[in-house]
Order: sequence, then structure tokens, then C-alpha cells
Amino acid sequence: MTDLKGQTLLCLRTLTEENPAALETYIKIGGYSALKRIVTEKVKATDIITEVKNSGLRGRGGAGFPTGLKWSFMPRYFDGTKYLVCNTDEGEPGTFKDRDIIRYNPHQLIEGMAIAAYTLGARVGYNYIHGEIWQDFETFEAALHEAKAAGYLGENILGTNFSFDLYAVHGYGAYICGEETALIESIEGKKGQPRFKPPFPASYGVFGKPTNVNNTESYTSIPWILENGGQAFADLGVLNSGGTKLFSVSGHVEKPGNYEVKMGTPFNELLALAGGVWKGRKLKAVIPGGPSTPVMTAEAIMAATMDYDGLSKARSSLGAGSMIVMDETTCMVKALHRLSYFFYEESCGQCTPCREGTGWVYRVIDRIVNGKGKMEDLDLLTDISNNIAGRTICALGEAAATPVLSFIKHFRPEFEYYIQHGKSMVESQKC
Repeated sequence: MTDLKGQTLLCLRTLTEENPAALETYIKIGGYSALKRIVTEKVKATDIITEVKNSGLRGRGGAGFPTGLKWSFMPRYFDGTKYLVCNTDEGEPGTFKDRDIIRYNPHQLIEGMAIAAYTLGARVGYNYIHGEIWQDFETFEAALHEAKAAGYLGENILGTNFSFDLYAVHGYGAYICGEETALIESIEGKKGQPRFKPPFPASYGVFGKPTNVNNTESYTSIPWILENGGQAFADLGVLNSGGTKLFSVSGHVEKPGNYEVKMGTPFNELLALAGGVWKGRKLKAVIPGGPSTPVMTAEAIMAATMDYDGLSKARSSLGAGSMIVMDETTCMVKALHRLSYFFYEESCGQCTPCREGTGWVYRVIDRIVNGKGKMEDLDLLTDISNNIAGRTICALGEAAATPVLSFIKHFRPEFEYYIQHGKSMVESQKC
């Protein structure tokens, strides 16, 4: 657990208490009060959606789509069952924020999902949890039992006519199931592969029924918004990026971990919270939002703010907030080699450009790393990546192409040196 000094805790606010995951802890800090007010006072769904829209909350899983707008896509008048899904399947390298939410503050996530279910008319919900964090899966299941026993889940919640059943579903570690339609396929017991869109989940989701899918951090933000008002949440951040954001800081820092800060926080302040670059070394590069976001040079990231517009202006993106820090000893060729292998291994194989392209990219980079590269390989890698991006059913193809294009763009001399000399230009590291 990270040092809480300098953080603005909303999604991880139970960290200030002993036994943070317990129901009594969450109740002590005012937990479930928003849900109680909403269901007992029969607050209108349209009013809740308006409040969420006013908050400026955007999807925290990577796409950054406005949450309130997404909620408005769910059909208001539908006779059958509607579903609610939480995407806790974070499988990209460097992502671990959602894990800490279900580990330390599961009840706020449950409350957020219950409020969303009330608002959207969903009767059943699923939290799809990455299959490699079994201990945290069990923590969340224990919280579900606590919430149901206390009357916050199940039939006639808090004595009202609102009912909502919520279940934990574990995945098996496939990165592709982080894509919402592949996740839905997996919930249904099928092979996790993305669906063609349209139709979108709001009209054809779990078992062919209207379904809303949001990220763990997005749902967890909802109770605070309904307690304090959408404008208060928006005011914590900056224009187009309301509230706080959890950043998973890893790599070459003194204190890796999750840090919850206000949107718009300058990068250098976030880096300072993580103890700065380790061993007194210089910063070389940062992947700001996970490997599916463009790598940034030290100069570019030091001038950036950590929000959607700030990173977009710097020609990268916020992604899921998975910040990978690389110091001056990092071999960028070997770093890309590792990332390209990940995307090659995790391709579901459904789309030819991704299935064949990711393998091709990995083999070319592997050839370079093994001292057999050719100068034309760099143009070949660029060409392959450009022909993967935008030509697949889901965004994994785009994600696989992004690091290749950005690494070569910003660190081309390093790749050229490796090809010419068969080794890294980084003197202090042999790749």
C-alpha cells in the first residue's frame, strides 16, 4: 500500500481506516447512504443520470467515454431482464488499480453498481474479475455476502420494491476479455472473442438483453458523486476530466503502487508521490496509460498534465492510468520486444490482421534483438502496424500497433544502432 500523503482519496477512501474491506468500516465513513437515500426517496432515474453527466465522469477503463451518456443509451422501457456488468478484467501489463478497489474498498463498488442498477432498471449484475487475482476475488465475494445479509443486495433492498442480485465471475487471465463484448461472451460460457458492433451491449448484451458495462473505478466513483453532487466531482478535476484518477505507477520508481490524485495533476507531481526515478537516475521515457498508449519521451511527459486533454495534446492518451516509468538504462528495443510478445500471445485470433500481424511484428523485432536485423525492418514494422490498426473487430489490434509506431517514432536512432551493431546503444545495459 502506498503512502497516502498527497493523495485525494475517493475510490480508495477506506484506506484511512483499519480493516478497510469490511462492511462496518464502509458504514462508518458513510457508506451506502447514497443508495439508501435514492431507493427510499425514489429518486428519478433521469435525475441520477443528469448528476452523473454533470460530474464529467468518463470511463476509467481506457476509452474515456462519458459515463452518464453511456447510461442514457440503455432502453428505459423494456419488459425483459436488463443486466449490469463491471469490467474488473485488467490484464494489460502495468494495470493493477481495479485489484486494489476490490481488495480495499469492495463495498463502494457494490454500492455504485446497485445505484447504477436502480437507475438503469437492471435486475442482475456481474463483476467479471481477472482470473489471476484469486485472493481479491474471494475478498469481493465475502463483501457480496455481507452486503446481501445487510439488505443492500437481493430482494426488496432496504424494504423497497427495488431488487438487484450481484455475482462475482472469474475470468481465466485472457487479456482479450477486457474488451466488453468478449467479456460478455465469457460470462455466457463461450470463448472470449469480441462481437461485431453494432449492435452495442446497451441493446444486445448478456444473453441478448440490454446491458450496461462500466469499469470498476467508474462504478466506484458513483456513490461519492451522488453524495456530494456532480459539480463537486467535476470541480476536483479539470475541464473534460472530472474527479480523481487512480494511477498504477510501476517501473523504475522508488515507490511503485496505486496513487489516487485529482485529474489534471502535473506528471512531475505524480512522479514525486512515487518517490521519483529510482537510484538517482534520469528519466528516459514513460508509457502513461498502459502499453496500448503511445510512449512519451521524458521531455514531453514532464510538460504534461495527467488528464484526457493534457495527454492528448502531448500525442498520447490517459488509457487506464497504468504509468510505466523507464530510466536512462532502459533498452527501448528490448522493451518493445517484450510488449510485442504480449500482444502476439494475447491475440484471440479472430481477425486476420491482428492474428497474423502481431506474430509478424514480434518475429521481426525478435530478429533485431538477436542481431539479425536489417535497416528496412523499421519501415516494415511501421507498415505492418499501420495495416493492423483500424482493421480489426476490437481495439486490441490498435493497441498492438501503438507501441510499435510510437517506440520507433521517438527512439528510432536506438533501433538503428541495434541493427547496425547487434547490441544496445545503452552503455550501462546489454540487452
